[in-house]
Amino acid sequence: MANNENETCSFTDFPEDIQVSILSFLGPSEIATLACTSKKLGSLCSTVSKLWFSMCERRWGSNTRITQWAQKPAISFKQLYHTLHRWENLLGFWRRSGTGIPSLLFFEWGPSFISASRVSPSDSDSNTYGVTKTPFLWMSLSEEGHVVTFLDPDGRRSDFKPENRSELVAVDVSFMGKTHFVVEEKRVRGGDDDVVVAESGSPPERLMAEIYQHFANPRSPGSDRSRRQRRREKERLYGRKWEPQHFVKIVNCSPTPARPLQGLWKGICGDMSLAFYLVAYDDIGGIACRWIGDPPDHFSGQAPVFWTSNATFLESPFSPEEESLYDSRVHLQPLQLGNEVLEQFPLSDCELVNQIQQFQLSGNVVNRIHHISSSYDLVVPGLAGTMNRRSAEGRIWQYRNGTFGFGFLSDNFVIDMKHIVHNGCIVDTVNSSAN
Repeated sequence: MANNENETCSFTDFPEDIQVSILSFLGPSEIATLACTSKKLGSLCSTVSKLWFSMCERRWGSNTRITQWAQKPAISFKQLYHTLHRWENLLGFWRRSGTGIPSLLFFEWGPSFISASRVSPSDSDSNTYGVTKTPFLWMSLSEEGHVVTFLDPDGRRSDFKPENRSELVAVDVSFMGKTHFVVEEKRVRGGDDDVVVAESGSPPERLMAEIYQHFANPRSPGSDRSRRQRRREKERLYGRKWEPQHFVKIVNCSPTPARPLQGLWKGICGDMSLAFYLVAYDDIGGIACRWIGDPPDHFSGQAPVFWTSNATFLESPFSPEEESLYDSRVHLQPLQLGNEVLEQFPLSDCELVNQIQQFQLSGNVVNRIHHISSSYDLVVPGLAGTMNRRSAEGRIWQYRNGTFGFGFLSDNFVIDMKHIVHNGCIVDTVNSSAN
C-alpha cells in the first residue's frame, strides 16, 4: 500500500488521446517548447496530425467546419492552423479608407472559407432599421493548399460556387499590419518579351518602380524594351476590373461599461433615411461621432456629427429644464404603427404622430445626460446664418437599455441610436434588392 502511494505518474504515461486533448489547449509556441523536452513529446507534437486537428477544432470548431477545410490532400492541419490564425484577425468590421463603395465590410466564418459582405443601410422605400448585406469577398484554400481569393464586384452572387467563378474577379489581399489591408486585382502576364507583373506588391514597391521608370534614361541601352514594358503596363491597367482599395479595421465596434457610447450604431436622419455612425473615444477623454459612408447632402463629409472634449455625464435626478428639453422633442424613428392606430390617428396630424412616437418610446428611460459643445465644423440644417457653425450645443441622452440618442438645441429632434451588431451577428438584416 505504501509503495502505491509513492508511485508517480508522468504525462507520457497517459494514453495518447488524453495527451492530445490536454495539449490542444496550448498554442504553437508552447507546442514548440514542449517538443524540445523529450523525443517522445517531440514526435507527438510534430508528426501526429491528430494534435493539430484538435487545436483547430477547439479554437474554431464552433464557428467553421474544420474537416471541410482539410478535405484537400495537400492541406495539413498544421498549415490550416496557421492560416486560420492569420485570418482570424479579419473577423469583424472594416471601413474603407477614403470615400466610395463599399464603405463598410463585415467578415465572418463560412463552412470552409471566410467571407466579407458589404454592409449598408437598407434602400427600401419604407424607412426602417433594416441593414443590407451583399457578397463582396471570399477567401479559402485551393486543392494545392494555396490561398485563393475572389471578389464579387457587383454583389449579385448569393454564393461563391466554383462554377460561378467566371463571373468573379481573382484578387490578392495584402496585409499591412493587423489593422490595414489592400484588395488588388490579381493579373499576371508573361511571355518571351513580357515582364511578369503581379498586383500583389505593396504600394511602396510599386511607387519605387514608377519612380525608376520615370527617371530612367530613354536613350540608354534597352530603352525600347522599357517603352514596351510601360505600354504593356498601361494596357494592363486599362483592363482592370477592380481598382485597389484600402480598408482599416474598426477595432472597438461595441460599447463597454467604461465606454458606453463606443461602437457602430444606426439611426434615422432628418430626411428619414437610415445612416451608420461610428462613435470613438480619444486619448484625452473626448467622444467623437462620425458617419460611415456618404452622409446626407446637407452635412459635411469630413466633419464629425458631434464631438466633445470630455465624457462626464449628468446623473439623475435631472433639473426641470433638462426634463422639459427632452420631453418636448420629436424622436426620429421609423413609424411602425398598427393598422388600428393608423385608422384612429391620420399621419398628417403631426401632434398625434408625436404622441404615438412618445408612447412607443416609453421604454427609453433616460439614465444619464451629456452636454455637447462641439468645436468642429458641424453643418446642421438651419444653422447657417443664424449662429456660429463652429459652436453647436446639444445633448446626448443615454437610455437605461444601453442605447442612446442625441440632438442639438438648434432643432427639435432626437436621433435614437440602435445597435448594428449583437453577439457578433448583424441585426435587422434584409434581402438586397439586387438579389
